[in-house]
Amino acid sequence: MIEAENLIDNQDKEMPSLNHSYICVQIMRQLLQNEELLPLPELTLDIENGLTPDISVFKKNQIQPNFLDDVLKFERPPIVAIEIISSSQSIQSILNKSKVLVDAGIKAVWVIEPYGRSIFVVTATGGKVFHEEAVESEGIKVDFSQVFRI
Repeated sequence: MIEAENLIDNQDKEMPSLNHSYICVQIMRQLLQNEELLPLPELTLDIENGLTPDISVFKKNQIQPNFLDDVLKFERPPIVAIEIISSSQSIQSILNKSKVLVDAGIKAVWVIEPYGRSIFVVTATGGKVFHEEAVESEGIKVDFSQVFRI
């Protein structure tokens, strides 16, 4: 079993890069076109001691902010969580984190590896790798040929 402390330690050492930020924005741009979805960046989930995917995708009606009483660790799992690997992270550590997220009830975790322009989709039934193409899980779709287009 993966220890949450190691995951959080690795997460704290992450130094998001230009590529990381750029890819995050390109993904968010596509997700925000779907009026039924609400993609939230850097939301800490109440999983283990608190895990924070780069993007957590929810149905819009699942999110009810209260500006007088904030939530530090959101209890409801997103439908899809998205992780973008930075140059300061290892693929294996993020894939391990993905397994923890899926075990906690997230239907799919997408891990984007910019150098190979690869998308690893991790689900309860296993994983699959895509390269610069459209990826869809649980009705959530992103065209990665557009994300990686410069």
